[in-house]
Amino acid sequence: MKVKDSATPESTIAVDSSTAGTANRGGMVLAGLGVVAFSLTFPSTAWGLESFGPWSLVALRTLLASAIAGGVLLAGRVPVPDRRHRAGLVVVAAGVVVGFPLLTTLALQTSTTSHAAVVVGLLPLTTAVFSSLRTGERPPRAFWIAALAGAAVVIAFTVQESGGALSGGDLYLFGALLVCAAGYTEGGRLAGIMPGWQVVGWALILSLPLAMAGAAIALPLEPVRLTAHGVIGLVWVAAGSTFFGLYVWYRGMAEIGVPRASQLQLAQPLLTLVWSFFLLGEEVSAAAPVAAVAVLVCIAATQRTGRARRPG
Repeated sequence: MKVKDSATPESTIAVDSSTAGTANRGGMVLAGLGVVAFSLTFPSTAWGLESFGPWSLVALRTLLASAIAGGVLLAGRVPVPDRRHRAGLVVVAAGVVVGFPLLTTLALQTSTTSHAAVVVGLLPLTTAVFSSLRTGERPPRAFWIAALAGAAVVIAFTVQESGGALSGGDLYLFGALLVCAAGYTEGGRLAGIMPGWQVVGWALILSLPLAMAGAAIALPLEPVRLTAHGVIGLVWVAAGSTFFGLYVWYRGMAEIGVPRASQLQLAQPLLTLVWSFFLLGEEVSAAAPVAAVAVLVCIAATQRTGRARRPG
C-alpha cells in the first residue's frame, strides 16, 4: 500500500503564511550567502595557483575542508548516514568536492576568471534541468522563460567579455558544469532529508582518501612556492567555498527548492567579475552594470513564480 492510499480521511492543515514567508526569505538569504562565497572561488583559485600546482591545490583544498568537516561531525557525534543515502553522497562528492574544483582549476591555467565565469552562467539553468529530471519537480513556464533569459544575458555578456573566442580550457569548463549541476541537485535533495552541513561533511569525508592519495602524488611532482596570496587562496577555497559555501547553499536549497535557489547563481559571474577587478586587476567593461540589472530582473522573476510542483 502506498502512503497516500491510507484509509484515514485527509485533513487540511492551516499554514501560517507569515511563517512560510519568513522561511522563504531565510532560504533565499542562505542561498545568497552561498552564491557570494562561490563567487570568490575563481579569484581565490587564481591566487592559489601562484603557490601550488593544479593537482596539489585541489588535493590540499579537499584535505583542509575534510579536516574541518571531520571535526564538526565528531563534535556533533553525528551517526554514519543510512545506506540508502550513500549513493547520493558519492554523487555530491564526485561532482562538487572533486570534479568541479579539479576541472575549473585545470581550466584556470589557460583561462581568465572572467572567461571561466561562462560556466557559472550556464550552471543555474543546467541545475534546474537536472533537478527537474531527478526529482520530478515541474517549475511553471514563467520560471523557465525567466531562467532562459537570465542564462542568455550571462552567456552573451561573458562571451562578449572574452572576445567571442573559445579557450583551450573550455572542455574542462563544460565538464565542470555538468558534474557540478549533478552534485548540486543531489545535495539539494539530500538536504531535505538531513541537515545541509551533514551533507557537505560526509561528502568531504568520502573524498578524503582520494585527496590524500592526490596530495601524496602531486606535491613531490609540482613545485610549491608559498606566497601570501597562495595561502589565502587555498584557505578560502577550502573553508569558504567548499565548507561554508556548500553548507549555506544546501540549507537554502532545502528551504526554497533546487530550481529557485539555482537561479540566484545568475548573479555569480557578475560578482566574480567584480572580485576579479579588485583582487586580480582584471578589467571590467562598462557593460557590466547593464548586465547586472538585467540579471537581477531575471532573478526576481524566477523567485516570484513559486515553488516547483511535482506531477500528480
